[in-house]
This record gives sequence, structure tokens and C-alpha cells, in this order.
Amino acid sequence: MVNGCSQSRRVAQRTAAARGFGSGPTAHFLFLASASTNAERQMPGDVREMRACSGQGLQALLEPAVNVLGCELVAIEHLSQGNRQILRVYIDTEAGVTVDDCERVSHQISGVLDVEDAIEGRYVLEVSSPGLDRPLSAARDFERFSGQEVRLRTDMPINGQRNFKGLLRGMRGKEVVLEMDGQEITLPLDRIEKARLIPDL
Repeated sequence: MVNGCSQSRRVAQRTAAARGFGSGPTAHFLFLASASTNAERQMPGDVREMRACSGQGLQALLEPAVNVLGCELVAIEHLSQGNRQILRVYIDTEAGVTVDDCERVSHQISGVLDVEDAIEGRYVLEVSSPGLDRPLSAARDFERFSGQEVRLRTDMPINGQRNFKGLLRGMRGKEVVLEMDGQEITLPLDRIEKARLIPDL
């Protein structure tokens, strides 16, 4: 939430975009939660993930608001870029995602964030389709896309590595099953920081 920021000061912009992590076109709606300032226009190269605001907490808060519009909340990323915060929300529907879908969801969840005061300070809210390199976060995602190739990153080293690439084999209890070089390994779901499908182009 942006304290003291009225709706009239918010700027909405439609744009087409492609994601940098993997490839895949997305319908993209960019919602700026406050008017631009000189500090905000600076774009330092250092981008790091924000851990202060729980991704699971935001998921639980925003999912009902997204579902009521007939959309699925696929994943949430809360990032820091210099002195700006970016909240990136991925949605999907059975018929695919349009720019209008992104706009409706953006206005819906920005209202929830303001009322609940879920994010401190200024933030940029981005809503888009997941693209071909769809992010995976919930256990149901890893079951649904079993048999497809994925790229995973854990929040701490597991057997000496954090980055994994292989064939997804679903879930086993609370662990993700991945086939790498003909052998199965398991990774705790709560240790997975980021996961995306690898598009079959």
C-alpha cells in the first residue's frame, strides 16, 4: 500500500512484454501504485528477491480476489529494484489471458492490497499471463505439469547445488520429484525458490 496515494495519482499503462527468465509472450498490464519520482526512474541493475513479505501470505490474501474474476492465481513474485518494490502477479484462465483480464485483476487486487496494508511503501504492481515458461509454485502445479521439462532453483544448496534442470515427475508427499540424467531426485517443496517450465519450441 502507498500511504497517502490517491487513485487519481496512479498511472496505468498497457504494454506487450516478454519475460527475461526463459522465453514466452505474455499479455502484460503494468500498474504503478504511485506517481513517478526521480528516485523511482533510476533503474539500478541489482535486482533481488524480497523475503520480508511472505509469498505464501500474499498468495492466501490475493487468491480469492483473483478467483472471483474467473482467473487462476499462478504465482507471485515480490522483488526489489533499487529503492522500488515490484509485485509481479501471474494469472491464467482456460481460454488464455487478455489485456482486459490483466487490467481487471490489477484493479481488484490493488484494492485488496491497499485495504489490508499488505506492502509497506511505494510499489509497482504488474499483472500478466504466465507465458510459455510458466512459473510453478503450488504442489498442484508440479502434479499438473508432470512429464514436462523444468528449471528449478532452491533457496539453499541441496547436495552442493541450487540450480536443477530435468523432467518433472510430480510430487511424492511434500517433495517434488525430478528426473535428471535417468535418475530421480526429490526436492522439498518449501525449499524451492523459483521454478519454471522450459518451453518445448
